[in-house]
Amino acid sequence: MRIEEKLRQMGLELPAPSAPVAAYVPTVRTGNLVFVAGQVPRERGEMKYRGRVGRDLKVEEGQAAARLCLLNALAALKADVGDLDKVRRVVKLGGFVASADGFGDQPKVIDGASTLLIELFGERGQHARAAVGVNELPLGAAVEIDLIVEVE
Repeated sequence: MRIEEKLRQMGLELPAPSAPVAAYVPTVRTGNLVFVAGQVPRERGEMKYRGRVGRDLKVEEGQAAARLCLLNALAALKADVGDLDKVRRVVKLGGFVASADGFGDQPKVIDGASTLLIELFGERGQHARAAVGVNELPLGAAVEIDLIVEVE
């Protein structure tokens, strides 16, 4: 089954790719690797999840933010490669969580993105990962995700 069809069956859709907010490009392709710049949980141009997880947001809201970040990352990837079915392997996911003091459940938050990758791509979606707690993220975002993906 095609990746975008799976998304539709899950009740999800890819947004229009977001424009960069600073001096960078959304993706860089070198050989068969595509590096997707960090994506925040924006929906229709608006930041949907702001603040620190563990203070302003619960873990479940952080997971939803991570999922939205991933959808934005997949939209940027599709804009670069044309078709998500060209993904051979998700190599690495970087996850950054704006965290309250003492909050240590960053891996649970980033699972919101990781589990979606595995649901969509199966074994090709299993990836190496970092789940890092940070003090602040751009635009007040609660979560930021970046990706490295191998494509055809």
